[in-house]
Amino acid sequence: MENLLREYLNFQSVEKGLAKNSLQAYKRDLTKYLTFLDKKKINSVDKISYQNVLDYLTDLKKKGYAPTSISRSVAAIKTFHKFLVQEEITKNFPTANLKFPKVPKRLPRVFTVEEMLRLLVQPHGNTPLNFRDKAMLEVLYGSGIRVSELVSLNTEDIDDESGYIRVLGKGSKERIVPIGSHGLEAISEYIKKGRLKLTKGHYSSALFLNQHGKRLTRQGCWKILNKHAKRASLKNLHPHSLRHSFATSLLQGGADLRSVQEMLGHADISTTQIYTHITKEHLKEVYMSTHPKAKKR
Repeated sequence: MENLLREYLNFQSVEKGLAKNSLQAYKRDLTKYLTFLDKKKINSVDKISYQNVLDYLTDLKKKGYAPTSISRSVAAIKTFHKFLVQEEITKNFPTANLKFPKVPKRLPRVFTVEEMLRLLVQPHGNTPLNFRDKAMLEVLYGSGIRVSELVSLNTEDIDDESGYIRVLGKGSKERIVPIGSHGLEAISEYIKKGRLKLTKGHYSSALFLNQHGKRLTRQGCWKILNKHAKRASLKNLHPHSLRHSFATSLLQGGADLRSVQEMLGHADISTTQIYTHITKEHLKEVYMSTHPKAKKR
């Protein structure tokens, strides 16, 4: 079973170009699934039944796993068994009729423009780390890129003249994203006054570096963001919050959905449409708080 899992992950990586983070998530989900089957004395893919799969998903539910986590597990299990059948490793296809559980739509937490501006002014002081932090925050809110995309940026990915940055997104898909003057200025200042000191005389292609001169990690970025969020008195602010706030700011400003989809790098526009629900909620709040006929007497 473990060998088959390795073959499947290799297939997803090489043939499908699945991102590293997605591969790790699939590996975790499928390892738990195969461990469950092993405890049930099921050690062959030919012996796995539809009921076995349902029992595993029921077990996840009993353990308190969120619907989104269970849905992700279903996706991993379905593609795993589909791979086994397509590769003619087995004819057994226990997930052929397996349906995804209903997942309630959750609107992401979005911060106002005022809150974002309060966050952006937190890194102050003429130190290499403050110049770096300022540039990071300006890029995240000014371009809407993911944290994984931010830490993957290299110095040559920044085009000062055109005002664009080259981003390597999910599945190694490249896209060109515009960035505002504030972001470009912050990057320029960081490169001139901070980055050189952080390299400590060693060459690095990475744009954002840690205090040891190495490429900044996602975990390192989260810690930096958390530090400045506390200083700005912003609760429950996560790296993805800046991406959500970026998209919502664009739509509230009149941007069309297709343009926002392209900038965010969403393969399916339905993923982008969640932000229209947020803007509608915002409009409703404005209406309820300002229109004389909307107020309760």
